Amino acid sequence: MEDVLAVYTRPYDPAVPLVCIDEASKQLISETREPVPARPGQPARYDAVYKREGVRQLFMVFEPLRGWRHVVIRERKAAVDWAAVIAEVLEVHHPQARRVCLVMDNLNTHAGGSLYQAFPPERARRLYERLEIHYTPKHGSWLDMAEIELSVLDGQCLDRRIGTEGELQAEVIAWEEGRDRAEAKVDWRFTSDAARIKLRKLYPTIET
Repeated sequence: MEDVLAVYTRPYDPAVPLVCIDEASKQLISETREPVPARPGQPARYDAVYKREGVRQLFMVFEPLRGWRHVVIRERKAAVDWAAVIAEVLEVHHPQARRVCLVMDNLNTHAGGSLYQAFPPERARRLYERLEIHYTPKHGSWLDMAEIELSVLDGQCLDRRIGTEGELQAEVIAWEEGRDRAEAKVDWRFTSDAARIKLRKLYPTIET
């Protein structure tokens, strides 16, 4: 926990950008009957019957110090999918960065081995050597700021029925662009000093 909190105190450095990554799923749901649009004094109405159109995985890539985010939509969240997201972060969004400081949870696919499953060894090694990985502790995923950004995405954009991947992609892009224009950031105030007070029961007791 304190390792991640220490990372959050670093100043912004484009040569070593801080990137938080988290994942969530979205069930695609289409309508079986045309919804009744809203009118004065009457909200929009939707039929209780709907059709499931599959699930898509959302990878949130969030730079809290820069106020920038990007959502990658994929059909799965296997090792090769995570590897593809990491490759995009390094090669597309930060090709000039010396390395990327990466904060994420310790899911078993979030490891260098996943890069080797997805890419030839030479490329996998190049990518891995540019990563500075900081894992959130078990049961401590709330320390990942990308989880907060996913919550905002869900509340502002995904809290309704979306039937196709194309519609999902369009809605997410529009949301991203609005948040990026506003340079929306997370007002993070939880520090190691605060943790040692509020979570002191979690620290070992040392008798002197």
